[in-house]
Amino acid sequence: MCHIPVFCWISSTVLQKLLKQDESAEIPQTLTEMYIHFLLTQINMRNQKYDERDPEKLLQSNRDSIMKLAELAFKQLMKGNVMFYEEDLIESGIDVTDASVHSGICTEIFKEESVIHQRKVYCFIHLSVQEFLAAFYVFYCYLSSTMKALKVFDLMHNLHKGAVDKALESKNGHLDLFLRFLLGISLESSQRLLRHLLTHTENSSESISKTTLYIKEKVKDGQAVSTERAINLFLCLLEVKDQTLSREIQEFVKSDKHSEKKLSPSHCSAIAYMLQMSEEVLDELNLRKYNTSDEGRRSLISAVINCRKSLLAGCNLTAQQSEIVSFALQSSNSVLRELDLSNNDLQDSGVKLISDGLKSQNCKLEILRLSGCMVTEEGCSYLSSALSSNPSHLRELDLIYNHPGQSGVQLLSDKLKDRNCSLKILNLDHGEPFRIQPGLQKYFCDLTLDPNTASTQLILSENGEVKYVDEQQPYPDHPDRFKDIPQVLCRESLTGRHYWEVERTGWARVAVVYKTISRKEGMICKFGYNNKSWCLFCTIDGFVVWHNNVSNNIPAPSPSSKRVGVYLDWPAGTLSFYSVSDTHTLTHLHTFNTTFTEHLYAGFKVFHSSLSLCKITQQTKN
Repeated sequence: MCHIPVFCWISSTVLQKLLKQDESAEIPQTLTEMYIHFLLTQINMRNQKYDERDPEKLLQSNRDSIMKLAELAFKQLMKGNVMFYEEDLIESGIDVTDASVHSGICTEIFKEESVIHQRKVYCFIHLSVQEFLAAFYVFYCYLSSTMKALKVFDLMHNLHKGAVDKALESKNGHLDLFLRFLLGISLESSQRLLRHLLTHTENSSESISKTTLYIKEKVKDGQAVSTERAINLFLCLLEVKDQTLSREIQEFVKSDKHSEKKLSPSHCSAIAYMLQMSEEVLDELNLRKYNTSDEGRRSLISAVINCRKSLLAGCNLTAQQSEIVSFALQSSNSVLRELDLSNNDLQDSGVKLISDGLKSQNCKLEILRLSGCMVTEEGCSYLSSALSSNPSHLRELDLIYNHPGQSGVQLLSDKLKDRNCSLKILNLDHGEPFRIQPGLQKYFCDLTLDPNTASTQLILSENGEVKYVDEQQPYPDHPDRFKDIPQVLCRESLTGRHYWEVERTGWARVAVVYKTISRKEGMICKFGYNNKSWCLFCTIDGFVVWHNNVSNNIPAPSPSSKRVGVYLDWPAGTLSFYSVSDTHTLTHLHTFNTTFTEHLYAGFKVFHSSLSLCKITQQTKN
């Protein structure tokens, strides 16, 4: 909504009016409250222009004008119309020649648009205004029992239930906002604001409670509700100020049905907004649990302001997101206690923004992970300065896989020794110069093929190539050698973060395996056919991932490439495969998430083809 100029104008109109009257005034907390205040502001403007001394007559005049517009809004919304003709106005009792139609409230909410085919056309200033008035009309008619269709709803809860069902039936979501407004108007606090327009008010707390339960049941019934409608139902819970909103969102994200469908960036923005507005603090925000794109994950970042633990690792964050996180650290009553920004190319500029947040006396962060963030001695100096300014809370700092340099190590080590500083754990391991390379290249490792594991139908070369041949090779017997399957392992034991690339000429299996994998027992030894190996099977027209004899097909990205990248984060339990283009652009194919219990080894299988380990030039910063 904040990207819509009319909504920005409505918000500024309301806030200017409220804060002008009282700088400590409580500002609207929901969309419904904002539109109610906008309506009341326009009525006040009309009253100042209207030459009527009798307050009862003035009240009745306002009610009549609003109800006529509200009736028009509702009838045309049900027909799917956003533009109306003179006969539509007359049907709702609006006299277009009446001066009152063109004064005050009506010119701000309703306008004459243009002339089409010699006929005047009218519309509300924005569809959201029409939806708000339509919802107000339905609620007014329910209270006053003036609409025959609503008389069957003897209880408010039944009215809400009917509206929820009707909105869910819509394929294009044209009743989504109407539903949010109807539920929001039903709150007793909203009724009090609208008391001069309503005939009477009604206790709604019990009905609202029943409605929220009904909405939650609908969301959990994944077969009946699409992602778009589910997001709107969450927004409905926000309108009625439900206290369990953040928990409901987390359950929704983890549910099987909705974890399979990719969330769009707009979905993620809506979720982030709701998590921010929830009065319940979120225990953990883990962006990797959201099935969405990097853009979608970046849209979720703003929710860190209302969570205790934020896991934002490996989301391609930029300086803009660093600024959002910094703001969350500096906010009053900041609740953020643990922050993981690992595997994002923040560089020193991003670390400076994070350090600005750490300096704030509002910041109570206890654990900060910046591993693999391209941090140099400059970034370390920012962190050291932040610890000097606010030494009382941060107790763990992880900077592995960076290049702190000698001066950076010294600065932070001094903080570890400082009695006035709470820092107790400092990790600076793997601090080589090449760690400041962007992306996964900072984790590149040199691998060597192990001839003692190679099948007798494979030929290994010194340049890291493995080739399949029909003729059996006279290799000596060895307990580690694969007998029936043309496979080979590398020598290196892998337990940290590692990245490597291979290039193939045809079909191949690229895998990581436990050393305890069987070597002599036929097909059970094949990579991916057992619980000791995780494998990407590369075919001519796509990919298949395998583990424990369970497979999942993955279409090949366009353009196709013969090069594959593998990223292993053993401590985190993640194994990711990428297609690598000629320009070295990585396209994510699949990620396994598990808990590794043994050291891993890179492995390859080729059949009537060959495969080569790729070399990557490691650059260092001047």
